Amino acid sequence: MRRTVGALLRKELLVELRTLESVPGMSLFAVTTFVVFHFALNRNSVDGDLAAGILWVTLLFAAILGVNRLFVADAEEGGFDAFLLAPVDRSAMFIAKALTLLAYMVVLELVAVPAFALLLLGPSLGGAMPGLALILLLGDVGVAVIGTLVAALAVRTRARDLLGPLLALPLLVPIVIGGARATSPLLALAHPTGPAARWLATLGLYDLVFGLIAFALFDFLLED
Repeated sequence: MRRTVGALLRKELLVELRTLESVPGMSLFAVTTFVVFHFALNRNSVDGDLAAGILWVTLLFAAILGVNRLFVADAEEGGFDAFLLAPVDRSAMFIAKALTLLAYMVVLELVAVPAFALLLLGPSLGGAMPGLALILLLGDVGVAVIGTLVAALAVRTRARDLLGPLLALPLLVPIVIGGARATSPLLALAHPTGPAARWLATLGLYDLVFGLIAFALFDFLLED
């Protein structure tokens, strides 16, 4: 399975590098949203709960753009049929797609977090980066797992551009809540502290539960 996952992941990343369909759009959306918040709030800077909420909500909606495009090429160009005919484990596609979406999220955050700090953030991110990186990683894993499952479910429907976000958003709300609650102490202007362990545990547990659910269901979605 490892070789199959590696081949599929390499294919997905090469296609994205050649077409630039997902990551540039996600990054541009995030930066544009931060610019809108910068002027709409009419404040020099934000911190604490407000800063964490803006960051995570923006990342959530930017991620939806990547989720919607995740399986489109496979559905339109016969990738599903070719994969089903190959003598490989069906779960390899789920793992490769989830890793692809995870890579999209990491690249998005490499652009979005500095833009967020420059346009909106009051406190410096220097001391908060180790804790913030851990929180973002836990959130990214959840987005990758849930996004891959939802994208596979919605891609063969006529209203996939509408159905995908409608299915994904309710499932991703707990990740936004947990991520924002864990991030808020890091971005507090007065007496910043580390993330609460319970919110990190909540994110980790949520990732594990939906990872198992998605892994169990993906074969049936692929064959149907």
